[in-house]
Amino acid sequence: MLSHERIWSALDALAERHGLTASGLARRAGLDPTAFNKSKRSGADGRQRWPSTESLSKVLEATGSSLDDFMGLVRGERPVAENGFPEGAFPPQTGSIPLLGFAQAGSGGFFDDGGFPAGQGWDVVDFPAQPAGRPGVYALEVQGESMMPLYRDGDILIVEPGAQIRRGDRVVVRSREGEVMAKVLNRQTPRSIELISLNTDHPNRSFDVSEIDWIARIIWASQ
Repeated sequence: MLSHERIWSALDALAERHGLTASGLARRAGLDPTAFNKSKRSGADGRQRWPSTESLSKVLEATGSSLDDFMGLVRGERPVAENGFPEGAFPPQTGSIPLLGFAQAGSGGFFDDGGFPAGQGWDVVDFPAQPAGRPGVYALEVQGESMMPLYRDGDILIVEPGAQIRRGDRVVVRSREGEVMAKVLNRQTPRSIELISLNTDHPNRSFDVSEIDWIARIIWASQ
């Protein structure tokens, strides 16, 4: 399904693939350097703006990409490395998955743009073959008491980036400010996300979609 968010995310991913910013991609394609800026993706009235077919055509030509390549990015697919798994992703390992603490997850360099584990500094935790066998699945260790009474300090949450998310699902969210939190998804629209706190001592949260880096579903908890 084509959506405003997926089209723009695909353009961002294409720019990154070629070591460019959104502005750099526009410039290479002979377009106004601000054409793909985030501020241009919606109007003053809040209406969504879409890249034109002419702009997309120029971008594909400038980067030597095919329409199939671009549609793969729209679908969230990533280039496949020699090991048979998406570039930068940890291949599934029977009985073990990447592990990171919540505090570290707020730092840069541990995730790619899709919220998949990448880079160095990850530990490994042993876990049953399922869900460990799912590509991209990783573990986050709860630190502190902010998720009580549902999750305690030291509990392990198994997260699956890219999994379909519905209202009522428990999710891990990372904001563009680097804040990482576990919440319950209350409502999601093309413009905003509403989250319910697991701990009643903490307020519920609302974000503009532009403020969210990624959101992933919690599929398992080791308690």
